Amino acid sequence: MNDVQGHFKLVKALVGGYLALSVATLGVIVALRNHPTVVNPGVWIRGSIVVASAAVMVAFAVRAARGSAAAYKRLRIVSAAMVVAITVIIAIPGSFPIWFKFEQGLCGLLLVGVVVAVNGKRVRAAFGK
Repeated sequence: MNDVQGHFKLVKALVGGYLALSVATLGVIVALRNHPTVVNPGVWIRGSIVVASAAVMVAFAVRAARGSAAAYKRLRIVSAAMVVAITVIIAIPGSFPIWFKFEQGLCGLLLVGVVVAVNGKRVRAAFGK
């Protein structure tokens, strides 16, 4: 289980980074709210959703690290779903400003680390079926 705890230490750091980056981005969105070419309604909506999902993922990561199989399953599902959503955001031409797509790419990289860590053989084995 020590190896699994090491994985969850990494997962909590990655998810914490995702939350910190998301909150900072929301701060930038608020600061630039009067610049519609930089902050459009989609950025407001997506930025808010990302902060909420990051906060939920932190809670899942903490509970999963304490042994909650339900939180572990939710963390696996939500982290993978967010990677897919981020990929779509980046791929849609013209819908979001380039700075926001770049930020989403950074979030995606953090979450790919989470997906890899929580889907590893040892971690999955620790939680069983």
